[in-house]
Amino acid sequence: MYDSSVNENKPLRVLVYSDDRDVREQVVLALGTRPHPDLPPFEFVQCATEPVVFQKLDAGAIDLVILDGEAVPAGGMGIARQIKDEIYQAPPVLLITGRQDDAWLATWSRAEAAISHPIEPLRLAETVIDLARGICEPN
Repeated sequence: MYDSSVNENKPLRVLVYSDDRDVREQVVLALGTRPHPDLPPFEFVQCATEPVVFQKLDAGAIDLVILDGEAVPAGGMGIARQIKDEIYQAPPVLLITGRQDDAWLATWSRAEAAISHPIEPLRLAETVIDLARGICEPN
């Protein structure tokens, strides 16, 4: 989903949800503030609970969502599905599943992309860059 309001001067706001601080940190460190020179810088919004995820999404200005499917008590898969059901023009979602064989659950949740634990920084960056390009570049 292309967003004409995103440009090089305005950072791309990326929401990262996990109940585990280490997972959130791995995501942020793997991506850095500018994962690709063709993209605007990233600004991270970290959330540890489901209510805060929806509070941030309802406030607007979130361009991309990364959800930990293994978070408890609210897993990223259910949150992804709820985002797609309830938010008009929802931002793209990347789901981090517990294992590669759980990729079908990402399809059920309607996430645009999925990777699995353990987080591989290069694979995460490549996947996020692809999603971010869809936001930043007209079709």
